[in-house]
Amino acid sequence: MYRFLLSRQWVILTLVGLVLIPAMVKLGFWQLHRHEHRVAQNQLIDRNLHAKPVPVTELTSPGRALPRGDMWRTVTATGTYDAAHEVVVRQRTAADESTIGYYVLTPLDLGHGRTVLVNRGWIAAGGDLTKFPDVPAAPRGTVTVTGRMMADETTEGSGIKDRQGLPDRQVMLINSAQQAKLLHRPVLAGYIEQNAPNTPHHTPELVPEPDHDSIGPHMAYAVQWWLFAAAVPVGWVVLVRRERRDRAAAAAAGADTTATEPDATDADPADATDAPPADAPVARTAAAPE
Repeated sequence: MYRFLLSRQWVILTLVGLVLIPAMVKLGFWQLHRHEHRVAQNQLIDRNLHAKPVPVTELTSPGRALPRGDMWRTVTATGTYDAAHEVVVRQRTAADESTIGYYVLTPLDLGHGRTVLVNRGWIAAGGDLTKFPDVPAAPRGTVTVTGRMMADETTEGSGIKDRQGLPDRQVMLINSAQQAKLLHRPVLAGYIEQNAPNTPHHTPELVPEPDHDSIGPHMAYAVQWWLFAAAVPVGWVVLVRRERRDRAAAAAAGADTTATEPDATDADPADATDAPPADAPVARTAAAPE
């Protein structure tokens, strides 16, 4: 009855189904883990953004990687801007993500041989990308900056390719180790993403805080993959039953055709009465004389 399952077509179909089920289940758990990571990150961002500000030197030091738990923590830094060593970070989008421009990265001298990088915000790109753009001047004198503590950008973590041969004072990544080489002095690891002070006509445009409300579609994708995995065996059973029904119908139709074919024993009796008896004499015609 189910011997057709041993055919090449059905063996291949069954094997494909057996491979798809665990693959889809694994993809579902991958999306679930992404959902859990996003929820945990949103909680971390919200907690750190609303935490009491601390001096930047309490969280970081030269050559020390910023722990993930300190990301987005509100920090303060007091010092003087080193505008002579200011650089711009290429290919950064505005708050509405519609325009590409630069981030303005300015070293802030904290005194006692300590320097921290400050992302002062975004400016639009000028017409000539091979020249240093017109950058709003950094405040002079002693200033106190408040912002979010951010980890150094790397090519692996950010996905940004660190191009060589860029125009003078232009970079692709915000990286304290790279800037320390250019400044020839130690720089605190990470950087401050400034969010205060802010004036109505403040330029550069301050970078908005990260989105920590949206959880994304990952949970829906996980459920979708698991539904696909459950549909594979259900679909296999439906196809098997359909194949069995079609084969049974074809066999029944073949039997009906054989039963309706004419047989030699079904000859018309009238034809038999017209035939001469088997033992009747056969009339012979006399041969004509030669």
